[in-house]
Amino acid sequence: MKIRTRFAPSPTGLLHIGNARAALFNYLYARHHGGEFLLRIEDTDRERSTQQAVDVLFDGLKWMGLDWDGEPVFQSTRQGRHAEVVQQLLQKGQAYRCYCTAEELTAMREKARAEKRPPRYDGTWRDRDPSEAPEGAPFTVRLKAPKDGETIIHDHVQGDVRVANSEMDDLIILRSDGTPTYLLAVVVDDHDMEISHVMRGDDHLTNTFRQAMIYRAMGWDLPEFAHLPLIHGPDGAKLSKRHGAQSVVDFREEGFLPEALNNYLLRLGWGHGDEEVLSREEQIKLFDFDGIGRSPSRMDYVKLNHLNGIWLRRADDARLTDLVLERLAQRDDLELNDAVRARVAALMPGLKERAKNMVELANNAAFAGLRLPLTFTPKAQKLLGEDGQAVLKGMEERLGALESFTPEAIDSTLRAYAQEHELKLGAVAQPLRAAMTGTTTSPGIDLTLAALGKDEVLARIRSALT
Repeated sequence: MKIRTRFAPSPTGLLHIGNARAALFNYLYARHHGGEFLLRIEDTDRERSTQQAVDVLFDGLKWMGLDWDGEPVFQSTRQGRHAEVVQQLLQKGQAYRCYCTAEELTAMREKARAEKRPPRYDGTWRDRDPSEAPEGAPFTVRLKAPKDGETIIHDHVQGDVRVANSEMDDLIILRSDGTPTYLLAVVVDDHDMEISHVMRGDDHLTNTFRQAMIYRAMGWDLPEFAHLPLIHGPDGAKLSKRHGAQSVVDFREEGFLPEALNNYLLRLGWGHGDEEVLSREEQIKLFDFDGIGRSPSRMDYVKLNHLNGIWLRRADDARLTDLVLERLAQRDDLELNDAVRARVAALMPGLKERAKNMVELANNAAFAGLRLPLTFTPKAQKLLGEDGQAVLKGMEERLGALESFTPEAIDSTLRAYAQEHELKLGAVAQPLRAAMTGTTTSPGIDLTLAALGKDEVLARIRSALT
């Protein structure tokens, strides 16, 4: 059997972290088995589905590196096929037209509640002669649900799940305006796309039993199912804005790398021994259903930050430089040019050791593009008092005389000056750091000065002295 999984979001908002994990799991399962990962946009809700939302979905999946096979399928373009299947079900006697009005349905539900019964459709038109239908009256089409026995879903995560057929009513598969319902469209599309495995959140489990009725009514084989436990907030409650970032866009804006988010989402509900940090290649090699747990997962933002720091330190310096400059370009207090790019690139090995995310990394690198005069933090200003000014005057002369402005030559110069003036090295380095960055933190002072270059260093010293 050819493995074909799919991710089928509705383009009505941002790519939520729960949906992103489902997409990741579908992607990894397909790649692990040498199969295909398909994308379907369930855009039948035309009022809420927008092109902007579609673009956000595409952008989020591409950022995560979840490349799908073939062209995306848009559900809205397949309504003719959905209607065709409805007609087939009517001809097979597996469905019927229901002429109940909205008022009749409301009364039906209220009566059921009064009698302490579930408010289900009572089958008024299930076995009536169509000739009794009011002429020209609108109608829906309902599927004939089996009345006896039970439906069993063999689920790769939840195990065997059973529901008595008497608990299910005759669901609507075609609305009165002629449009198919979500439950029908999903089944027809999964069948036509030859989806072998449906992997999604366990909040869809109830839908799965209803969809199974449509598969069986059409005589189609069911795909295999895997219903994933949901992701909760750190406190066990439903994940919401008060817990922190919820969407892929949020996490990207907050400075997380895609490999870190992918790694974290994989381990959020799936495990392989003690393995924590896994590359995409390792994920594809190891991922399968047997590692998925049944219990809901809890977001742990501290752990995600820790993983992000690991992936930052592993990341290619040139790539990080590009990402940092993209962020810095949004600021209007910097002058970004080729010289600044070169400075950030030279500083990157030291900068990324100190940062947990791209926001911190960009903020820590920003001094490379600051215009003179700098603005100093209170702590930096304190370092530029009388003693600091004396150090800067001495270092202006010493550094200006250096022919080779390398980290090694700078370090030797700083140490020699400190020894001559009976100072600790920090007493020399810190005023220089303040003059270079406007703050009290930076990579090693020798690396910082070398990256800025002699002319810029001398210019910043002179600016700090005045």
